Amino acid sequence: MTWYQTITLLEILFGILFFGLYLGYLYRVWRVAAFFRQRPHGVWIKFLLRHLYAALLVVALLGPSFGAMKKEIRTIGKDLYIAVDLSKSMDATDVQPSRLEKAKHEIQRLISRFNSDRIGLIIFSDEAFVQSPLTYDQNALQLYTQTLRTSLVPNTGTSYAPVLQLALDKLGPNGRTEATEQKARVLVLISDGEDFGGNVEQLVGQLREENIRVYTLGIGTTDGSRIPAGRGFKKDEEGKIVITSLNPAPLVQLAELTGGQYFEVNNRVSEVSRLISAINTIEGELRESRTIDVTANKYIYPLALALFFILLDVLITIKLIRI
Repeated sequence: MTWYQTITLLEILFGILFFGLYLGYLYRVWRVAAFFRQRPHGVWIKFLLRHLYAALLVVALLGPSFGAMKKEIRTIGKDLYIAVDLSKSMDATDVQPSRLEKAKHEIQRLISRFNSDRIGLIIFSDEAFVQSPLTYDQNALQLYTQTLRTSLVPNTGTSYAPVLQLALDKLGPNGRTEATEQKARVLVLISDGEDFGGNVEQLVGQLREENIRVYTLGIGTTDGSRIPAGRGFKKDEEGKIVITSLNPAPLVQLAELTGGQYFEVNNRVSEVSRLISAINTIEGELRESRTIDVTANKYIYPLALALFFILLDVLITIKLIRI
């Protein structure tokens, strides 16, 4: 037998107090009985009865546990990479305070909602890099997210081919263990949709074959905004200020071709909650299965017995002194 609680000094003090006060009560009854030259033998019946249910109440509070049984504990999760676009257009302020700052806020929301999943972080522009490998450490992921800025990667444009290839390497046949099921791998790609890269149809086909779903999150507005550069704004070769706007078409196509979905974030709406719900519908893989011994708290039995004795105490009347 095991116990959910351990007896403490407080319980011992209350027990001593109860016993001491009851001894005082017995002494008083004995003196009154002695005055009338009687022997109050019935008082011992009440003494035993009351101490019995008091002890049973203490046992119930301590939580006796017995009847061990086996229980299987399973840990279910997914492998999830979050890829965030760090091209200069992500510094645009059409989404306040900027596209990138808004993306960082939404990434932190994503991380906090998938605490049973392994999450990794990828950064890209026209090249892609693993900022954090798959991990359960949410604190580390939050820290990596806070340090994101467009200067971390070369900024010669945006291309989805490198990030898709990197995700395929990490989540595909070469990057997963034998126990990893194909249905549990997800790539969340966050970008403003300005893809100036080459053809990605072959990579999309490979992702689809490996059952790696790509969910895309578009950041920005179709009206667009200027791109801060130093003390001014970015200009093209003709000296005109560049206006960058959200281009959802490649993101929508990428999501649809891989069995994922497209979502959007701007100043008026954030569909990240819908994105979280969509990912949650994907069945996770079995990470760990183990069998443990568990016992049940059987406090109800001594408590029921104590209540029965309390009822007897109330119903049984004993005349201690006859006059």
